[in-house]
Amino acid sequence: MRRPREWVEGGSVTLETVLVMPAVFAAMFAVMQGALIYHARTVAIAAAQEGARTAGGERADVGQGIAAAAAFVADAGGPDVLVGASVTGTRSVTTATVTVTGTSLSVIPGWAPAIRQSASVPVERISQASGEFAITEGFGGGN
Repeated sequence: MRRPREWVEGGSVTLETVLVMPAVFAAMFAVMQGALIYHARTVAIAAAQEGARTAGGERADVGQGIAAAAAFVADAGGPDVLVGASVTGTRSVTTATVTVTGTSLSVIPGWAPAIRQSASVPVERISQASGEFAITEGFGGGN
């Protein structure tokens, strides 16, 4: 006796692949885009911190800080990391601030996420001791 013919699922794997693969690729591109943005932000903040530390030095000026930040971006990959990077800075009597701006690379055509990171540090300077916490030598104790 012959068995009845079983249901043939011809083409079901192809249909599942057609439905699932776009979602898998979209997820992969989203993860890649997130990583590119995160890396660009990390480079921008590190460059801004480097520039601010340099600009905040006792004998430094804001131009040296801007140059240090620009050199950091170039060393970290330049336009392969932060497209159109520009560095600005200010220095007052008490604070030095450096800002790095640019755009991240994108795997999504027509979209360029903007990146802007700033860092501020206190300016190093010599100040007069108030004498309030000064240590004197003959304080009456010891040997």
